Amino acid sequence: MNMLGKIRIANRSDVGCARPHNEDSTASDGSRGIAVVADGMGGYRAGEVASAIAVTSIIRHLYLKLPMEEQPRRGEAEAAREDSEILREAIEFANANIYRHASTKEDYKGMGTTVVAALFHDGGMYTAHVGDSRLYRLRGTEFQQITKDHSLVQEVVDRGLCTPEEAPRYVSKTYVTRALGIGSDVVVDLGEERTRPEDIYLLCSDGLSDMVGNRDIHLTIRKYDDSLMQAAEELVNLANKQGGKDNISVILVRILGSDTRTGKPQEAQT
Repeated sequence: MNMLGKIRIANRSDVGCARPHNEDSTASDGSRGIAVVADGMGGYRAGEVASAIAVTSIIRHLYLKLPMEEQPRRGEAEAAREDSEILREAIEFANANIYRHASTKEDYKGMGTTVVAALFHDGGMYTAHVGDSRLYRLRGTEFQQITKDHSLVQEVVDRGLCTPEEAPRYVSKTYVTRALGIGSDVVVDLGEERTRPEDIYLLCSDGLSDMVGNRDIHLTIRKYDDSLMQAAEELVNLANKQGGKDNISVILVRILGSDTRTGKPQEAQT
Protein backbone atom coordinates (compact mmCIF):
# COMPACT_ATOMS: atom_id res chain seq x y z
CA MET A 1 0.00 0.00 0.00
CA ASN A 2 2.14 2.86 -1.29
CA MET A 3 0.67 6.32 -0.71
CA LEU A 4 3.59 8.33 -2.09
CA GLY A 5 2.28 11.15 -4.25
CA LYS A 6 -1.22 10.81 -2.79
CA ILE A 7 -0.96 12.55 0.58
CA ARG A 8 1.26 15.07 2.36
CA ILE A 9 1.84 14.95 6.14
CA ALA A 10 3.21 17.35 8.77
CA ASN A 11 3.83 16.14 12.34
CA ARG A 12 4.58 18.41 15.32
CA SER A 13 4.63 17.75 19.08
CA ASP A 14 5.55 20.20 21.85
CA VAL A 15 5.87 19.97 25.64
CA GLY A 16 3.85 23.17 26.13
CA CYS A 17 4.45 25.80 28.81
CA ALA A 18 3.44 24.03 32.03
CA ARG A 19 4.43 20.35 31.90
CA PRO A 20 7.96 19.14 32.80
CA HIS A 21 8.01 16.55 30.00
CA ASN A 22 6.00 15.49 26.98
CA GLU A 23 3.54 12.64 27.60
CA ASP A 24 2.19 12.78 24.05
CA SER A 25 3.52 10.43 21.37
CA THR A 26 2.97 10.74 17.62
CA ALA A 27 3.87 8.84 14.47
CA SER A 28 3.19 9.37 10.79
CA ASP A 29 4.24 7.68 7.57
CA GLY A 30 3.25 9.35 4.33
CA SER A 31 4.29 6.34 2.26
CA ARG A 32 1.89 4.06 4.13
CA GLY A 33 -0.89 6.58 4.82
CA ILE A 34 -0.64 6.30 8.61
CA ALA A 35 -1.06 8.97 11.32
CA VAL A 36 -1.33 8.37 15.09
CA VAL A 37 -1.57 10.70 18.10
CA ALA A 38 -1.61 9.39 21.71
CA ASP A 39 -1.93 11.46 24.90
CA GLY A 40 -0.65 9.58 27.94
CA MET A 41 -1.73 9.79 31.56
CA GLY A 42 -0.57 8.27 34.83
CA GLY A 43 2.02 8.68 37.56
CA TYR A 44 5.62 9.77 37.23
CA ARG A 45 6.44 9.50 33.51
CA ALA A 46 3.97 6.62 33.17
CA GLY A 47 1.87 8.64 30.73
CA GLU A 48 4.70 8.97 28.26
CA VAL A 49 5.40 5.25 28.60
CA ALA A 50 1.75 4.42 27.85
CA SER A 51 1.53 6.72 24.84
CA ALA A 52 4.84 5.45 23.44
CA ILE A 53 3.71 1.83 23.79
CA ALA A 54 0.42 2.72 22.07
CA VAL A 55 2.02 4.38 19.07
CA THR A 56 4.75 1.74 18.68
CA SER A 57 2.22 -1.10 18.95
CA ILE A 58 -0.18 0.45 16.45
CA ILE A 59 2.51 1.19 13.89
CA ARG A 60 4.00 -2.31 14.27
CA HIS A 61 0.61 -3.95 13.75
CA LEU A 62 -0.24 -1.80 10.73
CA TYR A 63 3.13 -2.48 9.09
CA LEU A 64 2.58 -6.19 9.63
CA LYS A 65 -0.97 -6.27 8.29
CA LEU A 66 -0.93 -3.71 5.47
CA PRO A 67 0.71 -4.77 2.19
CA MET A 68 3.30 -2.34 0.83
CA GLU A 69 2.38 -2.97 -2.79
CA GLU A 70 -1.06 -2.40 -4.23
CA GLN A 71 -3.25 -5.49 -4.27
CA PRO A 72 -5.94 -6.40 -6.80
CA ARG A 73 -8.75 -3.90 -6.25
CA ARG A 74 -11.38 -5.02 -3.77
CA GLY A 75 -14.99 -3.93 -3.67
CA GLU A 76 -15.42 -0.65 -1.78
CA ALA A 77 -17.46 -2.17 1.04
CA GLU A 78 -15.02 -5.06 1.50
CA ALA A 79 -12.04 -2.69 1.51
CA ALA A 80 -13.66 -0.51 4.17
CA ARG A 81 -14.39 -3.50 6.39
CA GLU A 82 -10.87 -4.85 6.07
CA ASP A 83 -9.11 -1.54 6.72
CA SER A 84 -11.39 -0.68 9.65
CA GLU A 85 -10.85 -4.11 11.18
CA ILE A 86 -7.06 -3.79 10.86
CA LEU A 87 -7.25 -0.46 12.70
CA ARG A 88 -9.44 -1.95 15.43
CA GLU A 89 -7.01 -4.83 15.89
CA ALA A 90 -4.10 -2.37 16.09
CA ILE A 91 -5.80 -0.39 18.88
CA GLU A 92 -6.70 -3.57 20.77
CA PHE A 93 -3.13 -4.82 20.40
CA ALA A 94 -1.87 -1.55 21.88
CA ASN A 95 -4.36 -1.77 24.75
CA ALA A 96 -3.21 -5.27 25.64
CA ASN A 97 0.46 -4.23 25.60
CA ILE A 98 -0.13 -1.21 27.86
CA TYR A 99 -2.29 -3.22 30.26
CA ARG A 100 0.40 -5.89 30.51
CA HIS A 101 3.20 -3.36 31.08
CA ALA A 102 1.14 -1.63 33.80
CA SER A 103 1.44 -4.74 35.95
CA THR A 104 5.23 -5.00 35.66
CA LYS A 105 6.23 -1.93 37.66
CA GLU A 106 4.61 -0.02 40.53
CA ASP A 107 5.21 3.32 38.81
CA TYR A 108 3.23 2.09 35.78
CA LYS A 109 0.16 1.01 37.74
CA GLY A 110 -2.98 2.69 36.35
CA MET A 111 -1.23 4.26 33.38
CA GLY A 112 -3.21 4.80 30.21
CA THR A 113 -3.49 6.89 27.08
CA THR A 114 -5.99 8.29 24.65
CA VAL A 115 -5.41 7.64 20.97
CA VAL A 116 -6.63 8.70 17.56
CA ALA A 117 -5.34 6.90 14.48
CA ALA A 118 -6.08 7.45 10.81
CA LEU A 119 -5.34 5.26 7.80
CA PHE A 120 -5.51 6.73 4.31
CA HIS A 121 -5.91 4.14 1.57
CA ASP A 122 -7.55 3.67 -1.80
CA GLY A 123 -9.45 6.98 -1.70
CA GLY A 124 -10.70 6.42 1.83
CA MET A 125 -9.93 7.67 5.32
CA TYR A 126 -10.37 5.14 8.13
CA THR A 127 -10.16 6.21 11.75
CA ALA A 128 -10.13 4.61 15.20
CA HIS A 129 -10.12 6.48 18.48
CA VAL A 130 -10.39 6.07 22.23
CA GLY A 131 -10.59 9.05 24.57
CA ASP A 132 -10.54 12.76 23.73
CA SER A 133 -7.76 13.09 21.18
CA ARG A 134 -9.52 14.32 18.06
CA LEU A 135 -9.75 14.17 14.28
CA TYR A 136 -11.01 17.17 12.30
CA ARG A 137 -11.54 17.69 8.56
CA LEU A 138 -11.24 20.88 6.52
CA ARG A 139 -13.09 20.51 3.22
CA GLY A 140 -13.32 23.71 1.23
CA THR A 141 -14.49 26.27 3.77
CA GLU A 142 -16.17 23.72 6.07
CA PHE A 143 -14.27 22.70 9.21
CA GLN A 144 -15.77 19.76 11.11
CA GLN A 145 -14.88 17.57 14.09
CA ILE A 146 -15.12 13.97 12.88
CA THR A 147 -14.52 12.07 16.13
CA LYS A 148 -16.63 12.33 19.28
CA ASP A 149 -14.86 12.66 22.62
CA HIS A 150 -15.09 9.91 25.23
CA SER A 151 -15.17 12.36 28.12
CA LEU A 152 -17.30 13.50 31.03
CA VAL A 153 -17.81 16.84 29.30
CA GLN A 154 -19.21 15.10 26.22
CA GLU A 155 -21.55 12.93 28.34
CA VAL A 156 -22.97 16.00 30.07
CA VAL A 157 -23.54 17.65 26.69
CA ASP A 158 -25.12 14.50 25.23
CA ARG A 159 -27.61 14.41 28.11
CA GLY A 160 -28.68 17.93 27.27
CA LEU A 161 -27.65 19.30 30.66
CA CYS A 162 -25.62 22.15 29.15
CA THR A 163 -23.94 23.37 25.97
CA PRO A 164 -20.37 22.45 24.99
CA GLU A 165 -19.31 25.97 25.98
CA GLU A 166 -20.95 25.70 29.42
CA ALA A 167 -19.88 22.15 30.30
CA PRO A 168 -16.29 22.91 31.45
CA ARG A 169 -17.73 25.18 34.17
CA TYR A 170 -19.35 22.17 35.84
CA VAL A 171 -17.18 19.14 35.07
CA SER A 172 -13.46 18.60 34.55
CA LYS A 173 -12.25 18.73 30.96
CA THR A 174 -9.47 16.28 31.87
CA TYR A 175 -11.74 13.35 32.82
CA VAL A 176 -11.98 10.78 30.01
CA THR A 177 -14.46 7.93 30.06
CA ARG A 178 -12.36 5.61 27.87
CA ALA A 179 -8.62 5.08 27.57
CA LEU A 180 -6.13 2.43 26.48
CA GLY A 181 -4.49 0.35 29.19
CA ILE A 182 -7.08 0.82 31.94
CA GLY A 183 -8.65 -2.61 31.43
CA SER A 184 -7.96 -5.83 29.55
CA ASP A 185 -10.61 -4.89 26.95
CA VAL A 186 -11.38 -1.60 25.26
CA VAL A 187 -14.25 -0.29 23.13
CA VAL A 188 -12.91 1.36 19.98
CA ASP A 189 -14.93 3.83 17.91
CA LEU A 190 -14.38 3.38 14.17
CA GLY A 191 -15.20 5.67 11.27
CA GLU A 192 -14.61 5.88 7.54
CA GLU A 193 -15.32 8.24 4.68
CA ARG A 194 -14.29 8.91 1.10
CA THR A 195 -11.67 11.62 0.75
CA ARG A 196 -11.55 14.44 -1.79
CA PRO A 197 -8.52 16.21 -3.29
CA GLU A 198 -7.35 19.10 -1.08
CA ASP A 199 -9.13 17.80 2.03
CA ILE A 200 -7.00 18.52 5.10
CA TYR A 201 -7.30 16.28 8.17
CA LEU A 202 -6.08 17.29 11.62
CA LEU A 203 -5.27 14.79 14.38
CA CYS A 204 -4.50 16.40 17.74
CA SER A 205 -4.25 15.90 21.47
CA ASP A 206 -6.41 17.96 23.83
CA GLY A 207 -3.43 20.21 24.46
CA LEU A 208 -4.53 21.92 21.25
CA SER A 209 -8.32 21.56 21.39
CA ASP A 210 -8.58 22.69 25.04
CA MET A 211 -6.46 25.78 24.44
CA VAL A 212 -7.64 26.87 20.98
CA GLY A 213 -11.24 27.08 19.78
CA ASN A 214 -12.42 25.38 16.61
CA ARG A 215 -12.80 28.73 14.83
CA ASP A 216 -9.18 29.71 15.44
CA ILE A 217 -7.93 26.23 14.49
CA HIS A 218 -9.91 26.50 11.25
CA LEU A 219 -8.63 30.00 10.43
CA THR A 220 -5.02 29.03 11.15
CA ILE A 221 -5.09 25.99 8.86
CA ARG A 222 -6.68 28.03 6.06
CA LYS A 223 -4.18 30.87 6.49
CA TYR A 224 -1.17 28.55 6.17
CA ASP A 225 -2.69 25.84 3.99
CA ASP A 226 0.07 26.17 1.39
CA SER A 227 2.54 24.81 4.00
CA LEU A 228 1.30 22.06 6.32
CA MET A 229 4.43 22.28 8.48
CA GLN A 230 3.98 26.00 9.00
CA ALA A 231 0.31 25.45 9.81
CA ALA A 232 1.29 22.81 12.40
CA GLU A 233 3.89 25.16 13.91
CA GLU A 234 1.37 27.99 14.11
CA LEU A 235 -1.23 25.78 15.82
CA VAL A 236 1.34 24.80 18.46
CA ASN A 237 2.39 28.43 18.89
CA LEU A 238 -1.23 29.49 19.28
CA ALA A 239 -1.85 26.88 22.00
CA ASN A 240 1.27 28.06 23.84
CA LYS A 241 0.20 31.70 23.58
CA GLN A 242 -3.06 30.70 25.25
CA GLY A 243 -1.13 29.23 28.17
CA GLY A 244 0.14 25.90 26.88
CA LYS A 245 -1.24 24.10 29.94
CA ASP A 246 -0.72 20.67 28.42
CA ASN A 247 1.48 18.94 25.84
CA ILE A 248 0.44 19.81 22.29
CA SER A 249 0.50 17.36 19.39
CA VAL A 250 -0.63 18.05 15.84
CA ILE A 251 -0.60 15.96 12.66
CA LEU A 252 -1.94 17.50 9.45
CA VAL A 253 -2.70 15.38 6.37
CA ARG A 254 -3.54 16.80 2.96
CA ILE A 255 -5.13 14.69 0.23
CA LEU A 256 -3.34 15.45 -3.03
CA GLY A 257 -5.04 15.71 -6.39
CA SER A 258 -3.52 15.61 -9.86
CA ASP A 259 -1.26 18.37 -11.13
CA THR A 260 -3.54 20.30 -13.46
CA ARG A 261 -0.66 20.90 -15.88
CA THR A 262 0.48 17.29 -16.25
CA GLY A 263 -2.34 15.13 -14.91
CA LYS A 264 0.20 13.41 -12.69
CA PRO A 265 -0.04 13.14 -8.90
CA GLN A 266 1.58 15.98 -6.98
CA GLU A 267 4.79 15.23 -5.13
CA ALA A 268 4.28 14.23 -1.50
CA GLN A 269 6.31 15.62 1.38
CA THR A 270 6.48 14.08 4.83
